[in-house]
Amino acid sequence: MTLTAPPTRTGAGPHDVATARARFRPWRWVAAAALLVIAAQIVAFGVGNERFRWDVVAANLFAPSVLAGLGTTVLLAVLAMLIGSLVGGLLAAAQLSDFGPVRWAATLYVGIFRGIPPLVQLIFWFNLAYLLPRLSIDVPFGPTLISWSTNDVITPLTAGVIGLSLVESAYMAEIIRAGVLGVDQGQREAASAMGFTPLQTFFRIVLPQAMRVIIPPSGSQFISVLKGTALVSVIAMNDLLHAVQVIYNQTYEIVPMLIVACIWYLAVVTLLTLGQRRLERHFARGHVRTVATGGVS
Repeated sequence: MTLTAPPTRTGAGPHDVATARARFRPWRWVAAAALLVIAAQIVAFGVGNERFRWDVVAANLFAPSVLAGLGTTVLLAVLAMLIGSLVGGLLAAAQLSDFGPVRWAATLYVGIFRGIPPLVQLIFWFNLAYLLPRLSIDVPFGPTLISWSTNDVITPLTAGVIGLSLVESAYMAEIIRAGVLGVDQGQREAASAMGFTPLQTFFRIVLPQAMRVIIPPSGSQFISVLKGTALVSVIAMNDLLHAVQVIYNQTYEIVPMLIVACIWYLAVVTLLTLGQRRLERHFARGHVRTVATGGVS
């Protein structure tokens, strides 16, 4: 008995993908129409409600005190991020250490400063003079070399930097630790086989790959710190929120001045997000799949 293969179809069949059209989905059009209606209502509410006082918003958007508060907010966020990243990197290294006491101390540090709310920490550091009236550098079990009044050292700015940096360092330690652990162990073994030292392996092999995991949550954490700087207004620090509070306490234009603060927060966060996206693309080079556009010959 002779077996014959079924005939092959060389031309375009009745269900050829090249000529197929997208299926009509009415619920998508209904959802798009509903979103359009909601957006139109929001715009109408914002424009039609005179209590927003957009003239007051425009008059105070670039007020000197508001811009000064914005500068303080950005400065505080940058300092907290830099110090927090540096300390967080050291904590991550300590948590990955095979020396038990160092690992346990770093884990305890992270647990404490992630567990206490930032607002509580800010108030605590601002009132440090209650516990230590003077800060000093001493010889262990010996005389005092130099000392300062705690009230002169712990200003609202230093209290804000200390409080936010401690919180940030705890979160960054976990982010960096997760990024380093995300690199396959085989990469380290291959680098060791090629004669790389542990330091060279970390900076040339592990860290560039870990950055793909570290950058996205670090950027989000920086944005969280920027927004968290609003907490320092409770210790009378002249940040963006405190600046608008001073104005609306005099003019009683509460909502317009809060809108001023919201506009600046959104503007800075948008710029930070764009920068984060560029960093992500930079460290993702070589790991992004591209779709071929040419035909098959």
